[in-house]
Amino acid sequence: MAKSYATVTWDQLHRDARQLASTLMHRGPFKGIVAITRGGMIPAAIIARELDCRLIETISVVTYDEEKMGEANVIKKAEAAGDGEGFVIIDDLVDSGVTAQLVRKLLPKAVFACLYAKPAGRPVTDLFVVEVPQDTWVLFPWDTAPLFIPPLASKSVEKA
Repeated sequence: MAKSYATVTWDQLHRDARQLASTLMHRGPFKGIVAITRGGMIPAAIIARELDCRLIETISVVTYDEEKMGEANVIKKAEAAGDGEGFVIIDDLVDSGVTAQLVRKLLPKAVFACLYAKPAGRPVTDLFVVEVPQDTWVLFPWDTAPLFIPPLASKSVEKA
């Protein structure tokens, strides 16, 4: 279980994806993008727009059940990417590096880029935008919902 949580807003995610795209422009051009589902799909869409890349493939790897990490299991390969030559792999976060290592074995010639990296996974990625502490669980905008919280002044205060 995570010791702390970090919330990423839609605005922050968009800024970070554009920053990653800016860095990737110097590594391209790319024939296509491989998004690691599900977390890499939204960043991949933003990056594809910024790089004017129309070919987007997905690879589906399941490693988490809620916050518990399990064994990596590929449920859909990225057939259109071949060995990865000319492609960039996009994910939201590299945590332990288990998913990234598996995907890199399948697409050894691709560039691996993600928005956020934890220390254990950092060596597996070629590019990332922000490093996150290992014991932090990142809450992405698609995992959360804004809720109304009443002002403190409107709450009744119990007297001692």
